Amino acid sequence: MTEMTLVESVAYDDGDIDTNPSTSTHLNELVARRYSRRSLMGGMSAMTTAVFGGALLTGCSDDDDGDVVTVSDGTTVQTQGGRVVTLSATASSNATTTSFKQVAGPTVAAVTSGNSITFVAPNVAQSTALVFEFSASNASGTSSERTTVNVLPATLDFTAVAKNKNDLVTVPANYTVTVLYRLGDPLASGVAAYANNGTDTNFAQRAGDHHDGMSYFGLAATGTAPDATSNTRGVLVMNHENITESYLHANGPTGLTGTGVRPEAEAIKEIEAHGVSVVEVTRAGNTGAWSYVQASTLNRRITPNTPMQFNGPARGNAALRTRVSSDGTRSNGTINNCANGQMPWQTYLTCEENWAGYFTRAAGDEAARTAANAAKQNVSLRRYGIGQGRTGNYRWTTVTPADASSTTFSRWNASVLANAAADGTQDFRNEPFTFGWVVEIDPFNPQSTPRKRTALGRMNHEGCWPGRTIAGVKPAFYMGDDAQNEYIYKFVSNVAWAAADATAADRLAIGDKYLDAGTLYVAKFNDDGTGTWLPLVFGQNGLTASNTTYPFADQADVLINTRLAADVLGATPMDRPEWTAVNPVNGEMYCTLTNNSSRRPVASGSQRAVDASNPRAYVDPRTTGTSTTGNANGHVIRLRETGDTTEATTFTWDIYAFGAGSDLDPVNINLSSLDATNDFSSPDGLWFGLSTNASGQVAPLLWLQTDDGAFTDVTNNQMLVGMPGRVGDGGTRQVTSTVAGASATVTTRIGAAPGAKLKRFLVGPVGCEITGISSTPDGRSVFVNIQHPGEGGEVSNITSNWPASQAGTAAGVRPRSATIVITKNDGGVVGL
Repeated sequence: MTEMTLVESVAYDDGDIDTNPSTSTHLNELVARRYSRRSLMGGMSAMTTAVFGGALLTGCSDDDDGDVVTVSDGTTVQTQGGRVVTLSATASSNATTTSFKQVAGPTVAAVTSGNSITFVAPNVAQSTALVFEFSASNASGTSSERTTVNVLPATLDFTAVAKNKNDLVTVPANYTVTVLYRLGDPLASGVAAYANNGTDTNFAQRAGDHHDGMSYFGLAATGTAPDATSNTRGVLVMNHENITESYLHANGPTGLTGTGVRPEAEAIKEIEAHGVSVVEVTRAGNTGAWSYVQASTLNRRITPNTPMQFNGPARGNAALRTRVSSDGTRSNGTINNCANGQMPWQTYLTCEENWAGYFTRAAGDEAARTAANAAKQNVSLRRYGIGQGRTGNYRWTTVTPADASSTTFSRWNASVLANAAADGTQDFRNEPFTFGWVVEIDPFNPQSTPRKRTALGRMNHEGCWPGRTIAGVKPAFYMGDDAQNEYIYKFVSNVAWAAADATAADRLAIGDKYLDAGTLYVAKFNDDGTGTWLPLVFGQNGLTASNTTYPFADQADVLINTRLAADVLGATPMDRPEWTAVNPVNGEMYCTLTNNSSRRPVASGSQRAVDASNPRAYVDPRTTGTSTTGNANGHVIRLRETGDTTEATTFTWDIYAFGAGSDLDPVNINLSSLDATNDFSSPDGLWFGLSTNASGQVAPLLWLQTDDGAFTDVTNNQMLVGMPGRVGDGGTRQVTSTVAGASATVTTRIGAAPGAKLKRFLVGPVGCEITGISSTPDGRSVFVNIQHPGEGGEVSNITSNWPASQAGTAAGVRPRSATIVITKNDGGVVGL
């Protein structure tokens, strides 16, 4: 090691130097050397390591050698992507100025404080040197030294969380969980704190239930505009998919069975607890605690009662005419919002999933429909699961409102009413056609009206995630239809991406530009590992008025009846397509296929036969309860667009990972060779780390969340994190499925076994689903939703006390869905 001095700007060294630039000094050796040379360097402060996330260098002379300025010696040390690095140095006391600067390597965003500099190491593909220079000067001259930080590729550097059934959120050592935003938390000043005893009201100004898909949007210092770089102030937008009605009321719900009538107050509470939250969140400094801002002017609840407008080809179509919108351009609300999408122009997409179950339809309603298109309506309603003779979730239509003119409850009755106009403008026979859409929300404008984007089709939308946006290329948006044997879709805009649109002030107008005109495609997976995007375009491929199954009238009819159109084209029925996510580095799209109880070795009735992209059907044993049949544990499929462009109409595919218990048959069930550190079941939520930090660079992290009933005899639901390769990195595999004496063998495409590049990161509390994930731009705060803890319990039998249990003993406290924040204790990027 060397001590540099400088007199009259002439550098000098004593010959005690190391000229081998390849040497990497181990930190322990560095510490030992420093302490052994106190006579040369003077006092030294406490030191921790960049490798473990603290200070890396310190020391130097406190001696005053006249006019000579001295600084600490340089060295070479090692860290990995995603770690916090702090370099500290001490100049001699006669220095009048000091500075740190980066002089080589990929530029990092660094914060200088006194004689220290701190940054987060970027992810790299191979060992990469970052060089920093510390200088000290006075009137006599300047002395400087350089330190080299060798950055290695990031790894999943944590011990996998063990499977468990605790009533806690469990994360790896050296991580902290903070509960941020819970069911019932007030969203406006003057709204009382949540009592959590069933007496609370006004959920239009409280957090809804069943927190689900979620995105973080950075907020500028002005408090009204986006700042995509903000890590300490932002807006969280999240879905509230459903409710746990047994805990929502004082003594549980009334009037749900038999001929019961629902009380108006209970029904209002249940309706308002659905929808979306927009809530401002802040962090105390760069490392403090997160909290939400109760009185923020940006806070907003969007519920099934919130006015919406239709945009795109179906706007104004006769099928969208109802009692509240005689011209088919408007509707009220959104419901059963599951996954989401975060647009590059800073808006939020919420997606309507199991909306069909909320509707009542009288026995005999098919015959009661006498309009010219009645036969088509009946075909469509059946295809979307709204058969006649159903009562609807929560029986809201049984409410007799105090205001006789109210449509809050009657709108959920899709039956034709006697003497009502045949065009649907005097009842709600067409109300089901107003749901099943993707809805765009501007988080920064509480006065804006959400827009239902009809060009993206109507289905059980699980999510809608954008592909990579590249200037001059038409962007794509990937979607799953979450039901057994439904399809995977993508929408390609008619307009090529312009980078300036990412910061436009009128964000919904940019949504109009990219989301209201384009081509909707459905996926067909071929057995040979290729695939085709089939265009859902009126007049093509049987989507015509002469189609005998369903005569399509125009493009609006194709989009309103997307499922029927996809049937005609021969799309591949999948094992419940759920969330989609896109690798920010290579553009490959991943989709969770959560499970499918109707998959069988051979087709029989409504049961679908195994095929290359859905290759498993088996009996899944359980330690308790009834065994499940079909593809009980699900899998994650991925595809690579031809030419790596979102505009492609063909692709290649393989299966990234098959869910399974590690103890199941490795030949035909546990095809991904999962072990106790990474076995999982029923993949659901899916999200890649952001390209703005190490978790989304070079080898991006893939976060995988579960919503499972087949593996919960072993563990509560969980979240894993992986570092996947590429489509085609594995090979082919023959899989034999056997159920009830029937057997079939198919050849599938399977990715490389994940091994240590997939680990369990989190296990949730009792009865929950893990769903919804986002992060700050720096990746150092990750937001996750815990949905319906204590599911299956009731007031007289509370089965979870979370989130109260996270803080200690909380016997008797009702559970609440909630958002948590996960941070790394050393301040590094979460997961690395």
